[in-house]
Amino acid sequence: MPFRHTRRQNRHVKFECPGNPRLKGIGDSVIEQKSGPIRKWWAFTGLGILSFLGCIDLTIVSTAAPVIQDDLGATVTELQLIVNVFVVALSTGMVATGRFSDSHGRRKVLYIGAVVFALASLCAGCATTAPWLIAFRFCQGAACAILYTATGALVSAIFPPHERGRAIGSLYGVNGLGLAAGPVLGGLLVGPAGWPWIFWLNVPLVVVALAICLPTVPESYGEKMTGGMDWPGLALLFTSVPSLVLGLTLGHTQGWSTAGIITLLLYGIAGLAAFVQAELRAQNPLIRFRLFARRAFLSAVTADFALAFFYCVALFLMPLYLHTVGGFDGRTTGLLLLPCTAAVAVLSPLVGRLVDRWGPRRLLCLGFLAFALSALAQTRLTPDTGTPALIAGFTLMGIGWALVLGPATVAALSAVPGHLAGTAVGASWTGHNLGGALGLAAGMEVYRLAAQAALSDRLDRLGLPGGAWTAQAVENPQAGSALLQRHTGLGAQQATQISNAVFTSGSRAAMWLLLVVALTALLIITVGLRPARTPRAEHTTAPDRSEAGPRL
Repeated sequence: MPFRHTRRQNRHVKFECPGNPRLKGIGDSVIEQKSGPIRKWWAFTGLGILSFLGCIDLTIVSTAAPVIQDDLGATVTELQLIVNVFVVALSTGMVATGRFSDSHGRRKVLYIGAVVFALASLCAGCATTAPWLIAFRFCQGAACAILYTATGALVSAIFPPHERGRAIGSLYGVNGLGLAAGPVLGGLLVGPAGWPWIFWLNVPLVVVALAICLPTVPESYGEKMTGGMDWPGLALLFTSVPSLVLGLTLGHTQGWSTAGIITLLLYGIAGLAAFVQAELRAQNPLIRFRLFARRAFLSAVTADFALAFFYCVALFLMPLYLHTVGGFDGRTTGLLLLPCTAAVAVLSPLVGRLVDRWGPRRLLCLGFLAFALSALAQTRLTPDTGTPALIAGFTLMGIGWALVLGPATVAALSAVPGHLAGTAVGASWTGHNLGGALGLAAGMEVYRLAAQAALSDRLDRLGLPGGAWTAQAVENPQAGSALLQRHTGLGAQQATQISNAVFTSGSRAAMWLLLVVALTALLIITVGLRPARTPRAEHTTAPDRSEAGPRL
């Protein structure tokens, strides 16, 4: 269907894209550009590079983590925070940056975020202590909140409705390439170049992306913020989510009954509750919680939440399993993870085309079924599991990832009017990254509890003493064998066997949690995205298309 255009006094053209029956409501964003064709695929290339950067930074740390730990003297908890603060910054920043870019210009805000991301990456590579690296990782995550929301909304605005599913699928194919390249590059760079290069690599890529975007990406606006930024809501969001995640992450080291952890957890829960109430009353809310009354939008956000919950836990534990239990080096670990992340890159463009044809519901259901099968396969891991079985489980995870990543965003965008595209992307990706942050905290706690129980059981059966050192053996599995030898007098071979079995028990428990999450998401999506029945008398009443979402 052709574009409708109207000439404006400043010789810009305002494009309004009529809706596709499956993607109705997405294309109402305003694009401003000098008269002439939009070089959409050149623009897509630059936007794809910027979106790619956030994904590569999510996975590249996993294979570099053991080297970072040795070089900076970091604990496993600090390694967890290096990953988690990045995700927390994404979670807290996406809705604010989505609304801000809608109002002030997505291209303008994107360029600011790209520059901040490059500077944070430069500083992260220069960090000499774990706390400084954690701080710069937070800055990276905050900048990535801009990259994710602005690039997704710009691609949605640039492409006409009949190409939008393909474009979004291609964008997530690029993201999948970043996820695939991350573990491999991490393994390749930490040896000859050193771990700082996993962050410094971002700087030249930002320069290239900006050189492409500056002449090709048109400015795009969404809904204007008539009442200004919702500062009370922003303050609640920026304090409650980090408090909750920090409390869940540090509870096992500080003690769950200590005043500090209890305060963090209570404030996190109370702050989120207050945030919801504040947003319901706000004139210009960061998150329109009334959108969650739409069954389709709630299901889309659930899919994003469960997706990140799953892969953040799995990508943290799988490299540790391969390195600690399998004994593989960083490069081999990255290559063994490649079937998982490469499946995202290979399948996402195809999935984008299938979304245009089928809609997101069927693909999301197949995706979470693949996740459930992957988690089930990984609950059967033992220290003696062969490489083919590992690759099969990892590949199933990659297939599920590809089937959920793009369709979840399309489902969220399809459920709202087009002028709320940035708000929808911000809300869905906030759910996505909140799922990752909470998932990693919860999954690692399940791992620790199961591993601690398995170690205590082994020691009891052998009649060996326990003690406070057992928590350290669980917390730092690479040192588990040495700690067992030092405190129990076991030989090296037997201590290694017990340490590997303990880690595997904890990892399997976390996979059972992921199985439950995948099946729960599958149930919610099956019901929530079920096509609505069309009333017989529908032709007699004109629906309100300004707020109603499409049938999916």
